[in-house]
Amino acid sequence: MTTVVWFKRDLRVDDHPPLHHAVASGQDVLPLYVIEPAYWQLPDTSERQWAFVRESLVELDHRLRERGSALIVRVGRVTDVLSELRSRFDVDTVLAHQETGNDWTFQRDRDVLAWCRDQSVTFREWRPYGVVRRLPDRDLWDREWQRIMRAEPVPAPSSIPALPDGLDTNWPGEPTLADRRSCPGRQPGGDRAARKLLDTFLERRCVGYQYNISSPNTATHGSSRLSPHLAHGTISLRRVYQAAKMAGADRRALPRKQRSLTSFRSRLHWHCHFIQKLEDEPELEFRAIHREMEHLKSSPNDPERLERWREGQTGWPLVDASMRALHATGWINFRMRAMLMAVASYHLWLHWREPALHLARQFTDFEPGIHYPQAQMQSGLTGINALRIYNPVLQSQKLDADGRFIRQWIPELTDVPGEWIHQPWLMSADQQARFGVGTYPQPICDHEEASRTARRAVREFRRQHVSEAETNRVLDRHGSRKGPPQKRPKPPRENAGDDQMTLF
Repeated sequence: MTTVVWFKRDLRVDDHPPLHHAVASGQDVLPLYVIEPAYWQLPDTSERQWAFVRESLVELDHRLRERGSALIVRVGRVTDVLSELRSRFDVDTVLAHQETGNDWTFQRDRDVLAWCRDQSVTFREWRPYGVVRRLPDRDLWDREWQRIMRAEPVPAPSSIPALPDGLDTNWPGEPTLADRRSCPGRQPGGDRAARKLLDTFLERRCVGYQYNISSPNTATHGSSRLSPHLAHGTISLRRVYQAAKMAGADRRALPRKQRSLTSFRSRLHWHCHFIQKLEDEPELEFRAIHREMEHLKSSPNDPERLERWREGQTGWPLVDASMRALHATGWINFRMRAMLMAVASYHLWLHWREPALHLARQFTDFEPGIHYPQAQMQSGLTGINALRIYNPVLQSQKLDADGRFIRQWIPELTDVPGEWIHQPWLMSADQQARFGVGTYPQPICDHEEASRTARRAVREFRRQHVSEAETNRVLDRHGSRKGPPQKRPKPPRENAGDDQMTLF
């Protein structure tokens, strides 16, 4: 009998319960990754994500070969691949991690479950991090997260049974990608890069973390930069959490470092808090968290505004520099991500979905459970959060005071003096010619007037169309919890049968 360990967004051998359980069972073990062509045609996937995954698969194969096995890579539908393996190797068990991904992966997992039931194959899943499937009450989530994060990580197996003779382990090909935008500054994939980032962060880069993450100048070095590795599972979030806690508890650690690591651990908590939202309500990929807010914008997006925003041509230097940096590197710090989404939603009055998909494709660290709820939060669609309407000039003056980041990513503004770098449109035509501004555009609109107009529109829409019942539903289902569980009325959970948490 044979056990298949199906790798998805968990490309590691350490703290990998499905792999550990498979080896401990004493059966033959087939480590499997399936390149799914339909997935890589989705509007939130891209070449940069696949390149990171491919490098991670190469390292995963190396780690498995060190232990006597290898990674089987196939192309196609997972159920077709499993059928082929079952016919040849008497597969009776499939083990995997749960995945809180986009709707496509949700439906794919349902198909795999149905196949396993039809074939009388045992299918078992483990949680990859602190997200709880079938969570009965949001008040219980924090306690469960703490339990998962404090549990002992599962060590990598020292040896894995060799693959059966005649099993082809050659790479079968590459997926056809819908988005092929190049990303020359992309972070490398694989567990070695993940461990190195964690080590350097805990040793020295973490100091001042809570301050450094705001500015694009300091965040590149001062953030952990582990986000793509957590998104694709080349390192365990539990390992990261426990390593950060141990480093912060070291008596030799200075108070400043301890505070920084406390802040970092809190962000790991928020990481799972947001993914839990999509786990509980997978429709959030397509519609507003606050269902009544979905109708805030009824007219189609202005194509020119959308395109200028996508290409970093809005005329607001920090906004454009952030978008161009993201195109080139696949990463930008959270404050700039929030600003990009907020500018699209408020100043340019674009419906949230297309900007969210564009950003998803640019992120090497695209994590659906974080991205879609955050895109909506920054667009004012939760109904329970204050509006965050960023002033692109004030943000620029505060976070890139000397214009270093702007000049790095907008060569048209390289020679512009500091007093004009945040608002080059205020220069005279002669000054713009003298400093070589050239083709850099004028702002799409007056950002202050656009901000006021958006604020009025949202306030008026909320007054006329937003109900207390729907707001309470959102708060009950997705609101953060602080302190002991609170007793509150539980509104009915509509369409509960469609929840991703009821998958298995």
